[in-house]
Amino acid sequence: MSAPDLEVLHVDMDCFFAAVEVLDDPSLSGRPVVVGGTGPRGVVASCSYEARATGVRSAMPMAQALRRCPNAVVIGGRHARYAEMSELLHGVFREFTPVIEPISLDEAFLDVSGSHRLFGTSEEIGHRVRRRVTEVLGLTCSVGVARTKLIAKLASREAKPRATRKGTVPGPGVVVVLPEEELAFLHPRPVRDLWGVGPKTAERLARYGVQTIGDLAVLSADSLERVAGRAVGRQLHALSHGEDARSVQTSVALKSIGHEETFPTDRHDHAELHPELVRLSDSVGRRLRSAGMTGRTVNLKLRFADFSTIVRSHSLAGPLLSSAEITRIASALLEGLDVGPGVRLLGVSVSSLEPLESARGRQLSLIDLDHPATAGPEGPGGPDGRQRRRPDEPARAEVEAAVDAIRQRYGSGAVGPATTVEPGSRLRVKDLGDRQWG
Repeated sequence: MSAPDLEVLHVDMDCFFAAVEVLDDPSLSGRPVVVGGTGPRGVVASCSYEARATGVRSAMPMAQALRRCPNAVVIGGRHARYAEMSELLHGVFREFTPVIEPISLDEAFLDVSGSHRLFGTSEEIGHRVRRRVTEVLGLTCSVGVARTKLIAKLASREAKPRATRKGTVPGPGVVVVLPEEELAFLHPRPVRDLWGVGPKTAERLARYGVQTIGDLAVLSADSLERVAGRAVGRQLHALSHGEDARSVQTSVALKSIGHEETFPTDRHDHAELHPELVRLSDSVGRRLRSAGMTGRTVNLKLRFADFSTIVRSHSLAGPLLSSAEITRIASALLEGLDVGPGVRLLGVSVSSLEPLESARGRQLSLIDLDHPATAGPEGPGGPDGRQRRRPDEPARAEVEAAVDAIRQRYGSGAVGPATTVEPGSRLRVKDLGDRQWG
C-alpha cells in the first residue's frame, strides 16, 4: 500500500445528531432515538441504530417512522449543539492535515498526502483519526481510505456498524480499498451509489437493464450520453470504471445563501405568507453580512400542495445593501404568483455572491437606481418595468449592522422586524438549522 496510491480519507460520523443527543442524555442509551421534524410534515434527520433496526431511515416521513417504531424517542434537534460538536470534529481533522473538504456538519474528505511522515500510512491515519474523534467528542466515526473521493466515500459506508433486530453489529471502522481492488468493490454496488444518479436517471437506466455499477460499466460512453445526456453520461462512464478526477477542495465558493420553511399546513394567501417571507429574508441578510458577502440576485422558491415547485428570480444591477431590500424584492416576486392552490414550502435565497469588500470597492451608490435589471417572468419593477432601489437603502443597511451587533450580544431573538412578532410579543427569528426537517 504505497502512500501515493491512497491519499483520500472520507470520515463520516455514525448517526451524528442522534449520537449527540445520547451523549448529552445517557438515559437515551440503547433506546430508539429519532431526530427530526415533529410536525405533520416532519422527516427524519438522524436516528440511532436501535431505531434503524426497525426500518427507520434518514429522510423518511416522521409519521412513517413512528408507525415502524412506535416507541421511538423523537427529538426536534439542536443545530447549535451539533455545530459546536462539528467544530470539535474539524479540530481533530486539522491535527492530521490542513487539506480538508467539509461536506456537512458530520463528514469531510481529507487529503493526507503530506501527513505520512508524521502519522504513518493512510490506513494508520484513518485509525488515528477514529481514536482522536472518540477521545475528543466521545462519539464514533467511520473512515474510508482510497485513491479517489468516490471510492473513499463508499468505503466509509462499508466501515459503519449495522443495525439488526438482535442488536447493533460493529463495523470495521476503517475500510481500505486498494487500486487493484476498486472495480471488484465498485461493480456489485447499486447504480444509485454513484454521484449523478437520482431516481429519474436510475429509472431510465433500469429500462436498459442497468441495476448495478457493473451493468453501467458495460455500456459505452456514447450509449450513456444518449440515455443520461452528454455531461452526466460522460461522468457516469468514468465513475463506473473507478475514475474520479476530483481532488479534495479546501475552499468551495459559496453559490447562494438561503433559508426554506415547510409549513405544517398549506398557506393559501399572501397575507399568511408575508410574515414568513420577512422572517426568511431577514435571516438571509444576517447570514450574508456574517459571512462578509453580498449578492445581486434574489430567488423565491415555492412548493405547492401537489409538490410542484417554482422558482422566481430577480437580479439587481448592483449589490444588495440590506435585508429590507431582499424582503422588498422577494415580496414583489411573491405578489406576482397565485398561491391559491396552497403553498407547502417557502424559500428565499440570494445568489450571484461576492465578497462585501469587493462590492464596496466599486462604491455602493445609488447611481444605478433606474438601471434596467434582469428578472424572471414575474420580476418586480416600477410601472415601466425598471427596478428602483429605495433612496433609504444605505441607511437601512447601517441600521441592520447595528441590529446585528445587538443580536451578537443579546441573542438572535433580542430584536428584529416588527412583522415577525407573534401575539404575546414573541419575536420569531429564523436561525440556521431552525426547521421542522420538512
